[in-house]
Amino acid sequence: MSLLDKIDSPADLKKLSVTQLPQLCAELREFIIETLASNPGHLGSSLGTIELTVAIHYVYDTPEDKLVWDVGHQAYAHKILTGRRTRFDTNRKFGGLSGFPKRSESEYDAFGGGHSSVSISAALGMDTAFRLTGRKNKSVVVIGDGAMTSGLAFEGINNAGVGADDLLVILNDNDMSIDPNVGALNRYLLSITTSRRYNRIKQATQKMLKPLPLLFNMVERQISSLKRMLLQRSNLFESFGFRYFGPVDGHDVVKLVQVLQRMRHIGGPKLLHALTVKGKGYAPAEKSQTTWHAPGLFDPETGDRKKVKSENKKFQDVFGHTLLELARVNPRIVGVTPAMPSGCSMNIMQEQMPDRVFDVGIAEGHAVTFSGGLATQGMLPFCNIYSSFMQRAYDNVIHDVALQGVDVVLCLDRAGLVGEDGSTHHGAFDIAYFRPIPKVTIASPYDENQLRDMMYSAQKEPCGAYVIRYPRGEGHCGEKWRNDFCYIKPGTARLLREGADVAVLSFGPIGHQAAEAAEELAQEGISVHHVDLRFAKPLDHDMLCSVWDRFDKIITLEDGVVAGGIGSACLELFSSLPSQRPHRVVRLGLPDMFVTHGKVGELTALCGIDKESVKRHVRELMM
Repeated sequence: MSLLDKIDSPADLKKLSVTQLPQLCAELREFIIETLASNPGHLGSSLGTIELTVAIHYVYDTPEDKLVWDVGHQAYAHKILTGRRTRFDTNRKFGGLSGFPKRSESEYDAFGGGHSSVSISAALGMDTAFRLTGRKNKSVVVIGDGAMTSGLAFEGINNAGVGADDLLVILNDNDMSIDPNVGALNRYLLSITTSRRYNRIKQATQKMLKPLPLLFNMVERQISSLKRMLLQRSNLFESFGFRYFGPVDGHDVVKLVQVLQRMRHIGGPKLLHALTVKGKGYAPAEKSQTTWHAPGLFDPETGDRKKVKSENKKFQDVFGHTLLELARVNPRIVGVTPAMPSGCSMNIMQEQMPDRVFDVGIAEGHAVTFSGGLATQGMLPFCNIYSSFMQRAYDNVIHDVALQGVDVVLCLDRAGLVGEDGSTHHGAFDIAYFRPIPKVTIASPYDENQLRDMMYSAQKEPCGAYVIRYPRGEGHCGEKWRNDFCYIKPGTARLLREGADVAVLSFGPIGHQAAEAAEELAQEGISVHHVDLRFAKPLDHDMLCSVWDRFDKIITLEDGVVAGGIGSACLELFSSLPSQRPHRVVRLGLPDMFVTHGKVGELTALCGIDKESVKRHVRELMM
């Protein structure tokens, strides 16, 4: 790492000659591969943006010029070049670097980038602020991994095309998000990049005029006419008011520097179309891009992935197999996902029934409204969206599903604490934000068997908006995960453990922490009454009335925010019940903070919802 070891900031990078940049890129690539082999993270995306990162920081004056990353898992090289190289081995670890750009982490992180498609709007805001304050700074966006398909990206482009003073959007076109990109925009970009006649003429013109810079610049300003003539259509981005440049090889760092140096002096909104390969420079990642998006532990020499053997199946895989099983007997069932077929395991049904699974691209709001439209005509969509990303479709759920009175099963993968992805990805708010919506059922399974039963129950009879939230990671049932289906009536809890001293009301898989606590407390002579609520809405009125009558010490436990969550729902019900004696109710859930990143066990302890926290609160109530 003869070059990389000397770079602690972009100022150090600028001391290199342009001819040294390819070697630096090779060292960066090796450094990222070696580090992620033992400390897992998002590999493929960051390998694909190394040359772009080096070229941008070489040409632009960051942090005064603002670099905004979209889908921020592309930004590992950016972190390494901006003073975080020696701490990069702490990436995604508790107390270490975030896996995404984070404003509180570095002045070079102009905007947080955990969700997709925010970059153009944010950078336009910065560009506008520069104009209002008389500053001459520039704004640069790197958007890719499918993020251009989102409506928010087009809203930003639409506004920027008439409102930007000096904004560069770099479209990192690798034809991938986690899975291959889909939709009309992807086909349009492909038509640009595969027009052999256009690219042949463009390359010949550039080669011929390169020694004549004045003439070259004049011809380049007229290049849009050539595009329209040869592609037989106007350029989409130019129609939005952007000057379009490209496509260019996103892995030719010397060429990128030359292009960016010319573009840096061009004002207004402009877009550079860079063609890249996800996983570039590491053969296993190039060959299997979906798998190597975030591969876990692996041997950097052989590319062999190190899989930890477990008897338990992941919740997402149980969802995928169960959806296919139900769809085979219920022709109304269809699957809808916003660019996450493998991420949520809907690819299991997609492979067997491709005409009944719809990947709509990174467009959560559209996914929900599309599902609502399907439901009006008798279909039953299982719309799977990560809990954190469902926040982006909140109005769509209210207006286009609940208010329409249609049946849609909203499957919230990654509910609760998700671990190393951190605050942008934790499914912290879904219980609280869904509870106020009329005609919504909110369920959470204790284990994989309950997940299957809830999916079965949702399609058994008219369900309205039926939310099923479940966590990232493995379940608890081992080989017995594929149970026979059993109908669960909405609003019915179940008693897991009979007790006499303290009642614990848990919701979802976090209940296993309560079950373990109850078992250990029994050894101390403390008897815990444990109820698995199963539904946050409707609540089991009869069960909760019974608990209120029998116990004056009650604990609620959930892996969502405590404000407005299941504990609040129970208190609302309890407040309407008569009381013959004082009651003490303790609500355990996520505190009023954005929870950091780390292993789930570390975070549950931090938030006070782990086994030891439950035991501590039970003991305190018994004093």
